[in-house]
Amino acid sequence: MTGNPRRLTLVLLVLLTGPALLAEGARRQRPDGFIRTRGVQFMLNGSPFYGNGFNAYWLMLFASNPSQRYKVSSVFQEAASHGLTIARSWAFSDGGYSPLQYSPGSYNEQMFQGLDFAIAEAGKYGIKLVLSLVDNYESMGGKKQYVDWARSHGQQAISSEDDFFTNPLVKTFYKNHIKTVLTRRNTVTGILYKDDPTIMAWELMNEVRCPSDKSGRTVQAWITEMASYVKSIDANHLLEAGLEGFYGPSSAQKQGNNPYFLLGTDFIQNNQIPGIDFATVHSYPDQWLTSSGYEGQLSFLNKWVATHIRDAQEILRKPVLFAEFGKTSRESGYSPSRRDRFFEAVYAAIYSSARGGGAAAGSMFWQLLTKGMDSYRDGYEVVLSESPSTAGLIVAQSNGLRRITKMYARLRNVDISKKARETEKRSL
Repeated sequence: MTGNPRRLTLVLLVLLTGPALLAEGARRQRPDGFIRTRGVQFMLNGSPFYGNGFNAYWLMLFASNPSQRYKVSSVFQEAASHGLTIARSWAFSDGGYSPLQYSPGSYNEQMFQGLDFAIAEAGKYGIKLVLSLVDNYESMGGKKQYVDWARSHGQQAISSEDDFFTNPLVKTFYKNHIKTVLTRRNTVTGILYKDDPTIMAWELMNEVRCPSDKSGRTVQAWITEMASYVKSIDANHLLEAGLEGFYGPSSAQKQGNNPYFLLGTDFIQNNQIPGIDFATVHSYPDQWLTSSGYEGQLSFLNKWVATHIRDAQEILRKPVLFAEFGKTSRESGYSPSRRDRFFEAVYAAIYSSARGGGAAAGSMFWQLLTKGMDSYRDGYEVVLSESPSTAGLIVAQSNGLRRITKMYARLRNVDISKKARETEKRSL
């Protein structure tokens, strides 16, 4: 912040006008525990909310096995003790081994009860959830499983996985899944998912991609349709598309910020859809820029994060959540300090933006595991007890964002007290 007059001006503006703005926001928010948005900020019970979080896609699977449920409880307990407040996980598993959805409309109650348990445990530890509704990839069914189901129901004209976005029967199958999940009554808490404030947001797809239409029009139409459908069922929760952050034709001058590929998505245009409440970004320069070397990847990461925060702030005027980021340990020359510098880059940019009232609303690293989950290690895993330096960075970020939240709460309380005194004086 030092030496940046524009940032200093923004901070001063927030400090001077923040109380009035927060009071206005508070009047529009119900104190019900649901996270809302106001401008470029998340709001919780009338005050800005900043989330430090993690990914744990495996929650439903482990919770569906009573002998493994303790690992779900353990990871939430460890996360909460490090100040983590949001988590992202899957609300899908289509076909194949231990599915949530055996076939269109046919569900595995044991798996659903696992998701019930995971949501209940998150609520117990004060952690908000972002739940994804389908995958781009086929490891847990995803687009491929849906188009295979449609083909087996007579849709022989289907030629590729990307028909997921356009085939009427596939879209019906997916909408039915959305409705089934959103209207599910949790067997642990008794609360309908669509009425549960533990859930922060729904995600339409994990890493939306449609490489057969690089114009972005197919994805734009699909997000528009599905966002409207979600909102017709659930008016309580936020919604995001599941984008990685790649720029598209609507911002051709920004395509140079992409790694090296176009995948049919458009960070600007897709996130301008009215039903999409906030933007998401994923960051994997070690996968995207394998020939750039470590320092080159780190330089890309700094630019990638800064550019998306600026565009969320100035163009989208919506919050942005860095929904996946990490650094693999499965590379030559790896050391914990290499991963820590990636974490520091993301965390510092988010903290600086949040402190100045900007659009960066938080992040979720990939992925958090607890002890005894060796088969789920993918090189990006963080086991807090094994990673003291990374755990220290996580705690520091959690504490920093908590201080910012408290600052806004104090400003709001000062404004409320001032207005109360003025009202009292006028009544005398």
